[in-house]
Amino acid sequence: MESLFIAFVILLLVMFYLGLGVWVFAGLLLVSTTGLVFLIDMPLDRIGKIMAPLMIRSATSWEISAIPMFIWMGELMLRTDMSDRLFRGLSPLTYHLPGRLLHTNIVGSALFAAISGSSAATTATVGKITISELSKRGYSKSLTYGSLAGAGSLGLLIPPSIVMIVYGVLAEVSIARLFAAGVLPGIMIAALYSGYVMIVSLADPNVAPPDREKPGLKDALIGFLNLIPIALLIFIVLGSIYSGIATPSEAAAVGVVATLIMIILTRQMTKDVFFDTLVSAVHTSCMIAVILIAAAFLSTAMGFLHVPQDVAKAIGALNLSPSGLIVILAVFYVLLGMFLEGISITVMSLPITLPLILAAGFDPIWFGVFLVIMVELAQITPPIGFNLFIIQGLTGTPIMKVALAAVPFFMLMCIGVVLLTLFPEIALWLPNSLFDK
Repeated sequence: MESLFIAFVILLLVMFYLGLGVWVFAGLLLVSTTGLVFLIDMPLDRIGKIMAPLMIRSATSWEISAIPMFIWMGELMLRTDMSDRLFRGLSPLTYHLPGRLLHTNIVGSALFAAISGSSAATTATVGKITISELSKRGYSKSLTYGSLAGAGSLGLLIPPSIVMIVYGVLAEVSIARLFAAGVLPGIMIAALYSGYVMIVSLADPNVAPPDREKPGLKDALIGFLNLIPIALLIFIVLGSIYSGIATPSEAAAVGVVATLIMIILTRQMTKDVFFDTLVSAVHTSCMIAVILIAAAFLSTAMGFLHVPQDVAKAIGALNLSPSGLIVILAVFYVLLGMFLEGISITVMSLPITLPLILAAGFDPIWFGVFLVIMVELAQITPPIGFNLFIIQGLTGTPIMKVALAAVPFFMLMCIGVVLLTLFPEIALWLPNSLFDK
């Protein structure tokens, strides 16, 4: 009971500091220090001795080096015409599907996710291209915003994924296997989204009015050619990982080099593009690094307070079935998603949830995919849903209107979680096939 009380106090401290508007990394450090000083009377000088080596280890892990590379790739594509090629390429190819160009949000997000690793970058990039075009052509704003919000979150699930890298480092599991595990669930959720768009469009043709000019074979061929550079980047990055030629970190560097070469060959590289994208990538990467450092410190503090072990024992004493545990954790993550963004959710919860999952017999690779989908739900959950904020910024639409448009896609993602839980091979089949030979 004492450890449960400590866990409750720590949760209250987290909510208190975040409620004050304290930055996430500072809030985590304050929670950790407050807990160690006031709950077990640890001297400040000893806390400093624990913190120093922990900071170095957390910020210099080789696996983390992939994060700034993938972020830079996304920035380079965002500021060149490579992102515009998505819409030009997908438009004629999706015309004959019910829902027509609405599928450019979904397929475009899935493709961009495979080279950016970021939900925010995916939503912003695809949204800048598709929202104005779909609006001009009279498409349903609700379906446009909702499909973009839901599909934009695929940037966290379809590899390469920054959140998966963070999970792999913290859980000490193979990042390459995690990447492989995210492929089929990502395709499954994208298919659920497209299926929903088709059903709604068949029920109400006005949500996706036909274009004045029907694209012909020449348009489809031009669209296919526009997608070749993006497909090539996906092949280079993921192919180098799954073939064993490169680790995820090395593949990220290869992807950046390939992107730079393409931009130079298409004569889009300027001094401003190079330095602006580099500075933006450094800012985002530093933000992630300090959160990881603070999260590692919180994890260590929780260990000193014996919270993970004792909470695991307490939940174990409830004799929950594995499915009961998953339901509780799903509700827990949805609640966290209302207040925190993805990386913060991952690093703050893992010290408590991972031991429970392992004790219940779940595969840590499968749980990594489950966790990423729950984090995706957080991206479209108010009041702090980053994809909702991005769409609001792009359109000027009130945040609650965007949130309501995203509700059907939130429910579809929940269906995806249920399917993943009932059929874990959806996540485990590909990594087992690729790496267990």
